[in-house]
Amino acid sequence: MTTEKVVLLDDTGHAIGSQDKATVHHASTPLHLAFSSYVFDRHGRVLLTQRAHSKTTWPGVWTNSCCGHPLPDEPVQDAVRRRLADELGLVAERIDLVLPEFRYRAEMPAGIVENELCPVFRVDWDGEPQPDPAEVAAYEWVEWSEVAAWPGLSPWCLLQLDALAKLGPNPAEWPLGDPKLLPPAAQS
Repeated sequence: MTTEKVVLLDDTGHAIGSQDKATVHHASTPLHLAFSSYVFDRHGRVLLTQRAHSKTTWPGVWTNSCCGHPLPDEPVQDAVRRRLADELGLVAERIDLVLPEFRYRAEMPAGIVENELCPVFRVDWDGEPQPDPAEVAAYEWVEWSEVAAWPGLSPWCLLQLDALAKLGPNPAEWPLGDPKLLPPAAQS
């Protein structure tokens, strides 16, 4: 079994190395590359997931459909596909970049920090997920207009909702993000 690595970044989004995923999140988490995705079904509902209670960061917290980290030299859209399959057992029909420049830093009460350049993707998919219990404790299909009122959402999801609202009220009509605005480490 190989150790999963994350891509470390400088402040301009260029790769400066990698680190074991298991050791990267702590009180002084270095800036690294990640992604977030929002899965929508044909009815326009979004899939919200509850993080597994065994997770190191934000255990049991409700959030967007799937988050993750591209491996070194892995295109970010391939990472989205990989993690959707691993975490939720789904094969994405369509993946669209919508927020290429999203960045955030969030600190848990226990002091663990998330510090990520985290492009955001809209994913089209129909079916019922088959979540890996080590990753996802529960899931719900939710009307997009009701997501912001969902209690206890992750800090990155709340920040992303603010940015996504600026794209318009209908996720199916969001403009595509410019791939040239992705962090340099995420540009293929």
